[in-house]
Order: sequence, then C-alpha cells, then structure tokens
Amino acid sequence: MAYLGEDIKKLGFGLMRLPQKDGAIDIAQTKEMVDLFLEAGCTYFDTAWAYAGSEDAIRQALVERYPRERFLLATKNAAWIDCKTREDAIAQFDTSLRQTGAGYFDFYLLHNLGEARTRYFDEFDLWSWAQEKKREGLIRHVGFSFHSTPEELEEILTAHPEMEFVQLQINYADWENPAVQSRRCYEVARGHGKPVIIMEPVKGGMLASPPQSVADILKDAEPDASAASWAVRFAADLEGVITVLSGMSNLEQMKDNLSYMKEFHGLTGVQRDTLTRAREELSRIPLIPCTTCNYCAKVCPKNIGISGSFTAMNYLTLFGDPEAARGQETWLVERHGKAQADACIECGKCEEACPQHIAIRDELKRVRIELLKQV
Repeated sequence: MAYLGEDIKKLGFGLMRLPQKDGAIDIAQTKEMVDLFLEAGCTYFDTAWAYAGSEDAIRQALVERYPRERFLLATKNAAWIDCKTREDAIAQFDTSLRQTGAGYFDFYLLHNLGEARTRYFDEFDLWSWAQEKKREGLIRHVGFSFHSTPEELEEILTAHPEMEFVQLQINYADWENPAVQSRRCYEVARGHGKPVIIMEPVKGGMLASPPQSVADILKDAEPDASAASWAVRFAADLEGVITVLSGMSNLEQMKDNLSYMKEFHGLTGVQRDTLTRAREELSRIPLIPCTTCNYCAKVCPKNIGISGSFTAMNYLTLFGDPEAARGQETWLVERHGKAQADACIECGKCEEACPQHIAIRDELKRVRIELLKQV
C-alpha cells in the first residue's frame, strides 16, 4: 500500500550504523549494500545531519551513482545540538544538501522531538520554515522523529496537523515497555491519521540476539529464520507503516533482511502468536519494575537519574550487553543532566514516593556495582 503518494517497500535502509574500515565508513562495502538494496526494489534511505560521515557516504555510494528518481532520501534536523539561533538550525539543512548532493530531500524530519528538545523547534519556528522549503521544492514530505511520552506526542500532533508522518521507535520488546510506550505512541500517531516510519525495530541490534529463552521460541517456530527477521517483520506487519528502518552494518545483514522483506506481505496468525509468546517470555525475565513515572526524581535531593539508570540496568539484564547498557545510561542519565547512581546519599525519600514500592536504594547500589563497575 502506498502512503503520501509514494510506493515504498516495507524495508528502509537506516544509515546510522554503516560498515567501518580502519576507523572510517567503508564506502566500498556501502556501495555493494546500496546496489543489493536497489536491485531488490527497495528505495528508502535514511540519514541525518547528526550521523557522523553518513551524509557524505551516501553521496558517494548512492547519489553520485544512480539517477535521482531511483531512490528516496530522508535526512533530519537536530536543532537541539549546538544551535543558539534559528540561523544555526537552518544551516544544518544547507549542510545536508551540500554533503548529500541530493538537490532535494524526499522526506525531511525534525529530529528527536520530546522533552526539552522540542522547545528548540518551537523557538526557532522550524515548523513554518520546513513548510517554506516544501513550497520551494527542496523538501517533498515533512515529518518528525520522536522519543518521549504519548501525551507529549498528542500535544505536538494537535499543535502541528501539517506534519505528514511520524517516525517512532517500535519493536516487540518495547511494545508494552513503560519506559518507551511504543504501542501507545503508535496509537496516538494513527489516531491523528499519520502514517508511521519505524526506527529501532531490532532495538539497536539487541533483538538479533535476544535472551536464550526467547530465542528458543523463535527458533522452534522457524528454524531457518534469524531472530532479527522476527523483529523486523513484527514492525512491518503493523497497519499504517510507510517503511521499517534497519540500520544495517554489513552485507550479511543486508542479504538477511532482503531474504524475507523483498516480498513481505504480512505475518500469519501463527507467526503473530509466536511473537506474542516471545514478548510474554521477555516480560517474565525479572526486571526492575520501574514505570518511569519519575515521582522519585521530583524528591531526590541529588537529582539522580533514577529511572534512566533502571532502564539501563534492565537492558543489561535482558540482553547481557554491558556496552549497550552503559550507552543507555549515558543517554538517559548524563545527557539529560542527571547525576549517576553513585551520588545517592540513601535518604530514602525516593522510596517513600515510589508507587511501585521499589527498593530504590538497593537497586542504585546494584547499578553502581554491576553497570558502572564502581565498588
């Protein structure tokens, strides 16, 4: 089914995690991946001003090698990164045009809206600026990517009905995750009649190697299918989805994705039941039962990023990937201006405020020792 007048295959090429060689993007391998992707009839490429080297790489691997009408190119504006003025933010667009050499963008996104980041787009009035660029023919479709609560998404879409699409983090692990609320955000977007582009369907690669008990359910159902294929197909099966972005990092991942997405026509009832069982199995793994209500944060005298620390700790429990978990901690705690777990003075105010009755002080000690590796 076509959305926004575009006939787009359900697999999109996310360009955030391109193959590396000698500390730089491997252009030769990227070209091979681009060729396979286009040969399969796929056309949607997703980059961003903020993805180091990505726009320049796709210029070399795609734009300079194929007619412009052969592909759809999306990029993004991150006004919250080092922008002091409207001119600073607009300059990102000019840089993207220069780095990609694309001439225009088929899809342009106001990038990573939510929480304190949204105000930059409001203060610089990038909403009306994007519409101006659309009228000039430099942008064909305008939307935004989003990382926050369904309530905030409701506010933005109500204020800006001119937005044509929304890009959301959706995967079967986060579908009912209170820290991400994939399902509720998806339902808000669809309630406003907006088609959805899906990012992080494999949760940054984590669902390519899920916990063993989950992997066993998937393997028993389809012995020859990769765990990643289940995650991508879950996302692609949702109604109203323009495309599902997969951040492919090598030829093998590209070939695997194309093997099941080249002619994807939806999941069967049996396959949906399998994914439900996989999600239920994930929910049985003992996690910190934090709902990110952040009542604890309101009373913490040290401004500790408690819910962010717990989300990172749950990553570690689920996927056994310390590097990815620490990356979550960096983003959700440090980059949100919060203190780390080692700042806890054990006053107990957080536990008095917690509706989930979590032993927060004990859990913060565990974060400090197991995640931050501090004695």
